[in-house]
Parts: sequence; C-alpha cells; structure tokens
Amino acid sequence: MSGTIDLLNRTLAGAREEGRAALIAYLPAGFPTVEVGIEAVKAALDGGADVVEVGLPHSDPVLDGPVIQTADDIALRGGVRIADVLRTVREAHAATGKPVLVMTYWNPVDRYGVERFTAELAEAGGAGCILPDLPVQESALWREHAEKHGLATVFVVAPSSRDERLATITAAGSGFVYAASLMGVTGTRASVGAQAADLVRRTRATTDLPVCVGLGVSNPDQAAEVAAFADGVIVGSAFVKRMLDADGDEAAVAAVRELAGELAAGVRAPK
Repeated sequence: MSGTIDLLNRTLAGAREEGRAALIAYLPAGFPTVEVGIEAVKAALDGGADVVEVGLPHSDPVLDGPVIQTADDIALRGGVRIADVLRTVREAHAATGKPVLVMTYWNPVDRYGVERFTAELAEAGGAGCILPDLPVQESALWREHAEKHGLATVFVVAPSSRDERLATITAAGSGFVYAASLMGVTGTRASVGAQAADLVRRTRATTDLPVCVGLGVSNPDQAAEVAAFADGVIVGSAFVKRMLDADGDEAAVAAVRELAGELAAGVRAPK
C-alpha cells in the first residue's frame, strides 16, 4: 500500500481554493494512553482540523516545550512504542479519511530502520513525516524510501535560516514546509511574532510548496493572524494543554474537539 501524500497535497490545495489556510493539529501518540490518544486525534480531525501530526514521543526533544514534554513523558512511562504510533495513524486515517503525518526525531527512525518505518507508515495510510532534526544533507536515504512509498518529507525552517539555506531545504522537501514562527521551543505565547510573516515570504520565494506556520499559535485570533499570510496554521501545545487540564479522558477528548472547532473558525475568519 502506498502512502497518502496525494491526499495531503489535495487537502492543502483545497484549503487554498477555499481562500483559507489549512488547520494542522499536533498530538503525541500514547497520551494519556494509546486508546485515548487515538480518540483525541480523531476528535481533532472531526472537530475541524484538516491534517493531524501524530508525535512519536521522545525522551530528549529539541523542539518541544514543557507542555508537550510532559505529555511525552506520560506516554513513555505508559510504554508507548512505534507500533502504537503507527496504530494511531492507521485508525485516525481510517476513521476520518483525512491526512495524518508522523512528527518524529531522527534517532527512533534510524534505530527502527528507514525501509521498515517508511513501509509500515505507508501501510498504515500515513501521509508523510516531519523530521525536525534531520539535516537535509543527510536525508537522501530517508527521501529515497519516503518517495518510493508515497510519503511526504516535511522539513523545518526557522527565522535564522538564510535565503540560500531556505532554497536548499525546500528543494529537498515535499508536502509542505514547516515554518517555525520564532526561535525557541513549542508552546503557547501571547504573540506569534512578526518574524513569521517575513519567514513565510522568504520561504515562498524559493518554492511552490505550501508554507505552514507553527510554534506559538494557541487561540482563534492567533490562528486568524497567521492564516492571513500562511498556507497552514499548526497548533500543538494548546491541544495538549487542554487535555492536561481536563478532568478525565472523555473531557480531554471533548476539549480537543472543541478547540479544533474554535481554531477552524479562526483560519476561516475574513481577511
């Protein structure tokens, strides 16, 4: 079975045709349990997210802030495995028909085996992978297998990326470009930052891929602000925080669905 990069491409193009940005949600697999985590991903998609990134929990993250680190710790202490991440992708995609990616650091994939991971992610109906710490110049093996299995390779660019570096990164990527709105780790913030619009402008000058912005978006107003200049709005910590603050599993899943609806309205706000 081939991966669903074409579905991802159609989804992002469809949002653009509607004159809006896509809403991309992030949730870690296995949090607070594998089963509840799967229901949360489904709820994000049912609530209004166009795409979901399923996080592969990691003990030493470089991009994730304290909220997602807390969730990852809960998932890891619960014994989450790569098989559980793939199950989350499979069940969420099967239930909703929407594109689901995996966001992971490179070490778990390298240890699992690139061919095995890409084949199994494609078999699960995955649309691709976001690899925040895989240098483009070391990504040839990954990209070969991802392309063979119909998976997108999404790289992360940052405000510190120079134009020449942006061109190198975007030429190697597929699906979309993940633009980190500011220097730092994930987390909700009072302001998304003026750097984000400039980064999107500079990135678009190098590629026709959609440019989606993450790091800091947590409410509908911020989603509307970013949607005015980006092709997609990525939200993670705000979803995880609502789950952490919820009283019980059912309330946590309901909170994800509610926030997805609020953010979906935000990306559709009149420009």
